[in-house]
This record gives sequence, structure tokens and C-alpha cells, in this order.
Amino acid sequence: MSDAPTPAQVVAAAAGPLPEGVTVPTPPSFASPDEERQYRKEQLAAGFRLFGKFGFSEGVAGHITVRDPENPDAFWVNPFGMSFGQIKASDLILVDHEGNLLHGGRPVNRAAFVIHAAVHRARPDALAAAHSHSLYGKAFSSLGIPLDPITQDACAFFEDHGMYADYRGVVSDAEEGKRIGAALGPHKAVILQNHGLLTVGQTVAEAVWWFITMERSCQAQLLAMAAGTPKHIDRETALHTRGQLGGAFAGWFQAQPLYDQIQASDPDLFG
Repeated sequence: MSDAPTPAQVVAAAAGPLPEGVTVPTPPSFASPDEERQYRKEQLAAGFRLFGKFGFSEGVAGHITVRDPENPDAFWVNPFGMSFGQIKASDLILVDHEGNLLHGGRPVNRAAFVIHAAVHRARPDALAAAHSHSLYGKAFSSLGIPLDPITQDACAFFEDHGMYADYRGVVSDAEEGKRIGAALGPHKAVILQNHGLLTVGQTVAEAVWWFITMERSCQAQLLAMAAGTPKHIDRETALHTRGQLGGAFAGWFQAQPLYDQIQASDPDLFG
């Protein structure tokens, strides 16, 4: 959004005015494509470890992707059949939008290629995309309804997530990938009916954060609906809250404590 708050404004909204001389962490810049590629791969590996810690594994389903810094028509992704909790940066494979393996010695999940290639084509601004068959996301997706603004966290997705209601089995067809990309539209996320959630971001950490907090927002709404009739936050307040919490930097920044934890607990992911 053109009126997105600055990093300092995002932090100040939660922490108060910043004292003179206090700086705000921001996504890093790089001296070379090789340096940036390694960083993106490490961020991707850390994202998979987080998915594993949060219990988002379901057999061989699920994938997170990030564009290559030199070849934006190719993306790094997890090898087919490898546990989220064991993925290292060196394990990641590189595929192009036609599904050709450009780097690595293991196959790519066909659904990962079909979905993510279409999403990356449809959204040139999206550096990364995340999808998994998480428990509450797939349960909520079966209802065929959007997330409601019933909590502060859910407001990040208010009028900023799409709905794809045309489930046709395991995604293996390029045309279905295109329809998913169209359903995502300009939003940060899409609910794939009878399937699960998909999120995107301008950084890996942002895409991972949106997935984690959207999954938990689905859980919160399911719990609230089971207990009674949730009260909705009014539209003006929900949009204002989205402006505070729902921007690209806010997503990246909110992921940093999780990334700090996983990088400290799983140093082998850098291997």
C-alpha cells in the first residue's frame, strides 16, 4: 500500500515514540547476488524449521518458496519428501517456472511447482510464498468463509485475503495453479477451500509470519464460533488496525523473534 507506515512508525505504534539515537531493525541489504542468495536460502530453511516446530507437517505436503536474486523466474524450494525439521540451506533445490530442476539432486513436489510458479507469475512483487496443510487452516478452509475481524491479529487479513472455492483434488494442473493465483489477487493470503492456506510476502520471513498468524487466527475463530457468536470489530477500526499490523515491514518485524529462536536452537540449518 502506498500509505504503508515506515519501519519507525510500525515500531513506535507498539513501543511508543523512539528515543533519539534508537534505530529500528530492517531487512538487510547485500553486496552481491551470491550473498543475497545464501541469505534467502538460510531464511527459507529457518522457515521450514519453524513450520516443523509449529506442527504444520502433513506427510510430504507443504512448501515455501523464494525467488532467486539473479533469476526471478526461478525459485528455491524444499526437496520432495524431506522433513521440515531437517531441512538445511544446502538441501534446497532450484526450479524454474516450467518445473525444470536447475540445482539440486532431488525432485520437486509437482503441486509445489504448479501452485508456486503460478503465484510467482501472478505476483511479481511477491518474493516468497508459503503453503502447508496445517490443522486449523484446513479445518477452517472447509467452511468456505473468510476470516472475520474478531481479534486484533485477524485484522491484519481484513479485506486482504482471497478465497479459492474450486477444489479439484491434488493440484497437478497448470490451469488450476493459474486460478489459485487469480484468487490470491493483490492480497497477502488466500484460503484454498477444502485444502488450506497460502500466504505471500516481500521477504521469506514475512510470508512465514503471515502463514503462522493466519493459522492461529483460524484456530481462534473456530474456537470462538464453537463457543458462541463472535463480536466483530467495526470496519473502520479493522482497517486502521490492518494499517498498523498488516504491512510488509510489520510482517517481517513480527517474525524476527521466531527467527532468532529457531536460528539459535537449530544452528545446523545454516549447513
